Amino acid sequence: MLGQDSSDLLKQIVLGEDSVFELKSVEFKGNKITGPHQNSMADEMAAMANTHTGVIVLGVDDKSKTIIGIQKKKLDIVETWLRNICNDKIEPPLDCIIQKVPMVLTDGTEKIIIRIDIPRSLFVHQSPGGYFRRIGSSKRQMKPDFLARLFQQRSQTRLIRFDEQVVPQATVDDLNPKLWNRFRTIISPKNDQEFLEKMKMIAKEENNTFKPTISGILMACDTPESFINSAFIQAVCYRGTERNASYQLDAKDITGPLDVQIRDACKFIDRNMRVYAIKAPNRVETPQFSLNAVFEAVVNAVAHRDYSIYGSKVRLHLFSDRLEIFSPGSIPNTLTVESLSERQSARNELLSSILARCSMNVNAIGSLRSFIMDKRGEGVPIILSESEALSGKRPEYRLLDDAELMLTIFAAIPPFDDF
Repeated sequence: MLGQDSSDLLKQIVLGEDSVFELKSVEFKGNKITGPHQNSMADEMAAMANTHTGVIVLGVDDKSKTIIGIQKKKLDIVETWLRNICNDKIEPPLDCIIQKVPMVLTDGTEKIIIRIDIPRSLFVHQSPGGYFRRIGSSKRQMKPDFLARLFQQRSQTRLIRFDEQVVPQATVDDLNPKLWNRFRTIISPKNDQEFLEKMKMIAKEENNTFKPTISGILMACDTPESFINSAFIQAVCYRGTERNASYQLDAKDITGPLDVQIRDACKFIDRNMRVYAIKAPNRVETPQFSLNAVFEAVVNAVAHRDYSIYGSKVRLHLFSDRLEIFSPGSIPNTLTVESLSERQSARNELLSSILARCSMNVNAIGSLRSFIMDKRGEGVPIILSESEALSGKRPEYRLLDDAELMLTIFAAIPPFDDF
């Protein structure tokens, strides 16, 4: 991105537009913005996000490069207008930085402009006119073949996997040293940057600056949901067997690094599931669910979900007779629902390898794990066998609209109603 110094911005304005720099004047009728049109502005912003990290400056005539400025009393109107465009006119919504910048002109007068910093997005954005990209100083509609390649490039199937891509709006300072230092070993590089780059928690951008990767944010940032808005688990416990908000007993959005989310999701289920006891002849306690199976199911949902799907989160719904876990994304590669227990495939290989270095943090009774992730592909067989042994019903996997994997684990049924 361009430097924040107003003198640098002034020099760039004099040079004019290019593939990463756009100038626009703003026209008003009373307090209503009449130009540029909302749809046109959305097309310009989406085109830049689809192509490069760049800057759009409002309050400058693009042909004469004259700084017209924006009246101080109308700055908030423009900012609100821009926020509405980002949220309502662009799909998925666009994250950008909006700044009000005072500029001192050569004659000593001061004008205020608005600077919009747009990072190259993790997603492909659609605006009212379609799908656009920047070519030089103008936008162009993307042809179907180019669009298909761009979608592939920014999905989990690209040569550089999605979990290895950088998060443009984050900085290396957003990673907590306490969180990433735990992965250091005696043979790890002593230099922090070299270590993080080797772990692929950071990667070099096009402008030679380092940025955190998706995996870096998910494993070494205190609040990954600040940068990847769906990177959390939505957990709900219902009374009875129906999904009804009126019958919610407990609900929590579980956030934090992924290993913390896994631990807290298991605690949520442990806290809310029921345990019954019988004397046969000694007292025997039987939980509704195998915590070992629950742990494996949560790990799989978090580690193998598709983080490139905007707005979709892992959902965990607990009922009196079953546990449902929803993980965004189809089944990776050539796997099928039927082959899940026999074959192994990782959508997020980097993320899985980092989780395989996280010490076990859940008291999953019966687990022999030392680390959270298992590379031997034993997770699904454990889910199926332990759950079926407890409830008498085999868990079910279902693929919903080729966009979400749903796992149902049935609860153990007590031999009597009151327990």
